[in-house]
Amino acid sequence: MDAEFLKLLIIIAGAAHIALCLGSMLIPKVLQWNRHLENLQPLLRQMFWTYAAYILVINFCFGVVSLLGTDELLSRSFLAKSITIFISIYWLTRIGIQFFYFDKTDAPKGAIYTLGEIVLVLLFLFFTIVYLLAFLYNNAWI
Repeated sequence: MDAEFLKLLIIIAGAAHIALCLGSMLIPKVLQWNRHLENLQPLLRQMFWTYAAYILVINFCFGVVSLLGTDELLSRSFLAKSITIFISIYWLTRIGIQFFYFDKTDAPKGAIYTLGEIVLVLLFLFFTIVYLLAFLYNNAWI
């Protein structure tokens, strides 16, 4: 695989991670988290918000590393291999969670929500593939 093309894909993925984080700021309002979480014990509510913040920060950091460390992500070093396979597995796991764990019985209905889910899954698939390709490149398998 052409390293320059792979660099471009990683840059696009990095920008998409940042865009995902910006879009994620709307999720609490759209899904009415405050209303649904108000009956939780304070500790559980705080833990929920903490986990949500950790996920947001991790996704943001994936974007920053991809945008500022593109060359390093393709350096064929142990760290490049580790980070690229980690990001790929992270997103593959997220796809699995989407289809095999989430109970969408009470999820908002309508074309816009269905379209949003499709776009998100395609984005997660894009991330999975880009970083898997980077991992394969780092191991000189492609």
